Amino acid sequence: MDGRKSGFVAVIGRPNVGKSTLSNRIIGQKIAITSSKPQTTRNRIQTVFTDKRGQIVFLDTPGIHKAKNRLGEYMMSVARRTVSEVDLILWLVEADENVGKGDREIAERLCKEKTPIFLVINKIDMKKRDELLAIIDAYRGLCDFAEVVPVSAKNGDNVDVLIEQIFRYLPEGVPFYDEDTVTDQPVRQIVAELIREKALKCLNDEIPHGVAVSVEQMKYEERIVNIDAVIVCEKESHKRIIIGKGGAMIKKIGSAARYEIEELVESKVNLKLWVKVRKDWRDSDIQLKNFGYDRKDLTDG
Repeated sequence: MDGRKSGFVAVIGRPNVGKSTLSNRIIGQKIAITSSKPQTTRNRIQTVFTDKRGQIVFLDTPGIHKAKNRLGEYMMSVARRTVSEVDLILWLVEADENVGKGDREIAERLCKEKTPIFLVINKIDMKKRDELLAIIDAYRGLCDFAEVVPVSAKNGDNVDVLIEQIFRYLPEGVPFYDEDTVTDQPVRQIVAELIREKALKCLNDEIPHGVAVSVEQMKYEERIVNIDAVIVCEKESHKRIIIGKGGAMIKKIGSAARYEIEELVESKVNLKLWVKVRKDWRDSDIQLKNFGYDRKDLTDG
C-alpha cells in the first residue's frame, strides 16, 4: 500500500436538496442533471473523484420520497440498496432548522446502519452563522453522526473540507477506476438525461414526472455528431404541450440541450427530437427496463 485511500460514498437525502449539484461540483463536470423540481434523479449515478490522496466513488441516489408508482418503487429500492453497499454515507439536508417528518423518517433508517454517517448541511450561503448553529443543533439529536459538515454545493463553499473529511474515513486501497474516469454513465445516458433536464425546466409542473428520454441513435461523423432522441410522455395532451404551438416548445428544449451536449462530446451536434406517447409507462416493468431501470431493483423490497 502507498497510503492512498479509496471507497464508495452514498449521497442520500430528500428530493431537491442539492445531491446532484454537490456531485457535479466535486468532480468539476456536469454528469448528474439538476432541476428545481423534485425526483429529478431516477437512477444511481456514479461520479469519481481522484487526486493524490486516493479515489472517492460517489453514488448519487434518487431523492427519498413516498413511492406512488413502479418508477417510484424502483427509485426507493435503488436508494435503500446503495446505503447498504458503501463505506460512508453523506446525508444531505437543506439549511433549515425545521426538521420535517421526511427527515425524521430518513434518520430512523440511518440509525440502523453501521456505516459512518456524515450530516452535510447544504445551502449555507443563504444563512448567517448563528442560524447555522441552530440548524446543526436541530439535527444533532436525530442520529450519531461521525461528522457534521456545512457546505454550499452551488458556490463550492467548504466542499474541500468535506472531501478531506471523507478521505479520513475511507480504507486504504487502490483506485477502482483509472484516474481520468469521472463517471460510469455511458455518453448516451448522459445525453438522454441532459435532454430530460431541459424538458423539466421548460415544461409545466404536471408533465415532468411523466417524461422519459431515449436516445435512438448517436452517429459520430468527422465534424458533427448526429443524435436522434425520443421524448416519451403518458398522454396525448402532454405530447401537444411538449411539441408546442408550431413546434416552438420542442425547439426550445432541443436548443437548450444541444448547447450542453456539444460541450460534453466536444463537437457540433445535430439533434433531432420526436415525441411519443406511452400510456402509464411509469407502471410498466417492460417500459422501465427499456429506459435502463434494472429489473432487480423493480422487484427489490
